[in-house]
Amino acid sequence: MPTQATRLFDYPYIQLEKFNLKKAFNTKVNGEWIGTSSEEFLQKANAISRALLRMGVKKDDKIAVISTTNRTEWNIMDIGVLQIGAQNVPIYPTITADDYAYIFNHAETTYCFVSDLEVYNKTKEAMKKAPGIVEIYSFDEIPGCKNWTELLTLGADDSNQNEVEKIKDAVKSTDLATLIYTSGTTGTPKGVMLSHNNVVTNVNDSMPRLPIEYGVTVALSFLPVCHIFERMLHYLYMNAGVSVYFAEGIDKIGANIKEVKPNLMSAVPRLLEKVYDSIIGKGTALTGVKKMLFFWAVDLGLKYEPYGANGWWYEKRLGLARKLIFSKWKEALGGNMDTIVSGSAALQPRLARVFAAAEMPIMEGYGLTETSPVISVNMMEGGKFRVGTVGPLIDNVEVKIAEDGEILCKGPNIMQGYYKDPEMTAEVMSGEWFHTGDKGEVDSDGFLKITGRKKEIFKTSGGKYVSPALLENEMKKSRFIEQIMVVGEGQKMPAAIIQPDFNYIMEWAKRHKITLKFDNNDFIHEQKVIDRIQKEIDQYNENFAKWEKIKKFALTPDVWGIDNGLLTPTMKPKRDKIKAKYIDLYNEIYKD
Repeated sequence: MPTQATRLFDYPYIQLEKFNLKKAFNTKVNGEWIGTSSEEFLQKANAISRALLRMGVKKDDKIAVISTTNRTEWNIMDIGVLQIGAQNVPIYPTITADDYAYIFNHAETTYCFVSDLEVYNKTKEAMKKAPGIVEIYSFDEIPGCKNWTELLTLGADDSNQNEVEKIKDAVKSTDLATLIYTSGTTGTPKGVMLSHNNVVTNVNDSMPRLPIEYGVTVALSFLPVCHIFERMLHYLYMNAGVSVYFAEGIDKIGANIKEVKPNLMSAVPRLLEKVYDSIIGKGTALTGVKKMLFFWAVDLGLKYEPYGANGWWYEKRLGLARKLIFSKWKEALGGNMDTIVSGSAALQPRLARVFAAAEMPIMEGYGLTETSPVISVNMMEGGKFRVGTVGPLIDNVEVKIAEDGEILCKGPNIMQGYYKDPEMTAEVMSGEWFHTGDKGEVDSDGFLKITGRKKEIFKTSGGKYVSPALLENEMKKSRFIEQIMVVGEGQKMPAAIIQPDFNYIMEWAKRHKITLKFDNNDFIHEQKVIDRIQKEIDQYNENFAKWEKIKKFALTPDVWGIDNGLLTPTMKPKRDKIKAKYIDLYNEIYKD
């Protein structure tokens, strides 16, 4: 039994040996949490491996796994595939059937495992253009579709377990483990090749940054496991004996948190913004002394600095605010939340401050799929937490800032390259240094700060550079703005295309006795709504130089979502698609 993992499938064996959890992975089925022990997990993973071998799956075959929500079956399939030297090709469930077909063909996948009827139907549609798929299996019971339990039955006979062990022993740490097709804000998906060693070293080097009580900590998982951020955390959880509960979906997170009472979860900034807005909304509905105390605590929290930097008088008042107000926030998130890990986009500093004041610190990190993914991450202990940064680098990872400000990264976590695309690989690699495409700076204490996305920074016709991400992150502080995309490349001024928060605007209109039809087209043409959003834009514009300020904006009637292809799975705007969809609005902004 390995004492330290060198391949990804080593982690569940380490968990069994060290912790032997009764409820290692937990999925809700028909209203009941069903726990899978460390032992049962490995029994099923080995049965999957035996079945795949009997089905003719060989080393380096590609197996696609597509799931709408995270669930135990996904992880069992992952280990079952990896330990026979095949590769898991996880796919985002929300992309189109044509995108499925592209990935199936490009990766040359042979089998596909899906979660539910919706994904199954999309996969069947994709198969018309991807003849290489031999069979689809589903985790849910779907009429006419083979079920994944057929593999458990096929693999129940352990007479070929020796063959599994022989293949497993031959898998090297440098072997390819997975192909992850990035669903970025622009361009065609690229297949990122990550070896066992890429991800294993990232797990091992990230572990010291998380406040985990080995064998005891409980985590809630809801970010897509097809993304390397959440997937890497799953391996980390295995290694540390963390019990993982899979949320039923984004809409059920609040209820699941109260049931599970987790110590730890990962999130993207947009979700945390919505949690914060919901809390503020409840505070706004209070009256009298209760409302006054609520916003006194919020104002105090927004001034938070770690490690008592604000002095004893601030800390004394903060202690009172925690007792009277923030304790209720924590209770609403289960009562046991010690840490929230945030990645994939910039976190507003106000959220880092107020959640830390509420004793649920958000540890913002930074990384990319190509870096397996973690490059740096904050940590409360040891002075490694600084608001407005993505923390110090993890061990064994190096960063240097290029002359143009781009962040370059080197280490064992750097991908093997883009699958079947040596030209694209060469574009992002300078020897051992990977070009992240992000701009940043490292301060004298070693904290990394992201200042913008290199390709997204544009120049106006006046020759001034604008970083849209910085503007967008500031503007999204407004409760009136759900999503925003700053435009203006080659134009005389920056402008914005905005998806308003329709629910909040309706609530605001009722409070101010403004009659609005519950129709998004009515919202965006109502002058009082436009004027109010202009007031928000004007307020946040004050934080930027004259040439950076948003001079005009247009409102969209549609909700930008993952399903309609306007947001990435980590809720970042797909710039090309949004601009194309709203080209008339764009042209209207710049018609003069």
